[in-house]
Amino acid sequence: MDETDATPAARPSAAAYRNLAVATVGFTLTFWAWDLVAPLGSDFKDRLGLSSFQQSLLVAVPVIVGSLGRVPVGALTDRYGARRMFPLVAALTIIPVLLIIPARDSFGAMLGVGFLLGLGGTTFAIGIPLVNSWFPPARRGFALGVFGMGMGGVALSGYFTPRIAEHGENLPFLVVAVALAVFALLAAVLITDRPDRPVPTSPLATRLGQAGRLRVTWELSALYAIGFGGIVAFGVYLPTYLKTWYDLSPTDAGTKAAGFALVTVVFRPVGGWLSDRIHPATVTSFALAVVALFAVVQAFDPVLNPTGTLCFLVMAAGLGTASGSVFALVSQVTPQPQVGSVTGIVGAVGGLGGFVPPLVMGAIYSAKDSYSIGFMLLSDLALAGCVYAYGRMREAKAD
Repeated sequence: MDETDATPAARPSAAAYRNLAVATVGFTLTFWAWDLVAPLGSDFKDRLGLSSFQQSLLVAVPVIVGSLGRVPVGALTDRYGARRMFPLVAALTIIPVLLIIPARDSFGAMLGVGFLLGLGGTTFAIGIPLVNSWFPPARRGFALGVFGMGMGGVALSGYFTPRIAEHGENLPFLVVAVALAVFALLAAVLITDRPDRPVPTSPLATRLGQAGRLRVTWELSALYAIGFGGIVAFGVYLPTYLKTWYDLSPTDAGTKAAGFALVTVVFRPVGGWLSDRIHPATVTSFALAVVALFAVVQAFDPVLNPTGTLCFLVMAAGLGTASGSVFALVSQVTPQPQVGSVTGIVGAVGGLGGFVPPLVMGAIYSAKDSYSIGFMLLSDLALAGCVYAYGRMREAKAD
């Protein structure tokens, strides 16, 4: 079979699986780099004498920049292809990773490095159009879900970065820099764009404007903000919630939060796989319905074991499934030449969507000494997404 033989009726080619594997590894490594500061946040707080707000800002800067950066990077991928963009972004991410070493004694310098480190979070908008182009529609959902498992790089960073740092405070940055360098070299050789992929010729601003004018761009953004935004929100706030409400130790809270993250990673390809067999809008709708139901249960403050733990694990499965199915939906309702641009916008909104819920939960707890209202709001939001996905998105078509 020729390596470009990936027609809708064909099985994915060997080239398709090669690109999927390399892109997933790259997504994982760059997401690890993107999240290098957060696991060491307490160390930076002590080293620099930071307030809680300054520590939060230090952790948030790479995430915000990485989320927003997906918009131009996705559009650039439409134009220049993943074969150029993936190794380039991986190689450029090495610079801020190594700059952490001399910058670590200055809060201002660390904010600047964090801004540059956001580049690592943009590879999501490179891999989605690459995988989308290589896989036929009948296999595309699962393939996009497998690629999406690269978000587990954040979980890997949370687990391994502080443990590597125990053997040398600069060692995590050196290890990640070397890994990125090796990947950039391999990606330059192994990643290939489909020769027949449509290449837009209009300027970047024009293409972003065209993507922004598509109704489905913002519909998909809203759904992804609920699914992936919920994952980000729980990743940021779940340890605090468990320590505050259930009096868990930091270690126990961190372990349960890691379990939540693992479930979301595992269920992302499940959402894609189901979307290859059922309409992805239907999968998204039912996944969000499950989240809405168990958020209501958690709003009544059940005991942690087993009810609370079950609620969080089921919500994790629902959010992970919805994250996978939404991008299967992107491939169905977005014109092929604009997949990168739309992916960038959707990915940016999804990432940013994770920062509102923790602020809301914290504000509600401060005002009411309860998290119940916050979980009811999550239930309402998930239910709204459920109804919209089922009622409107099953009819959406690519122009």
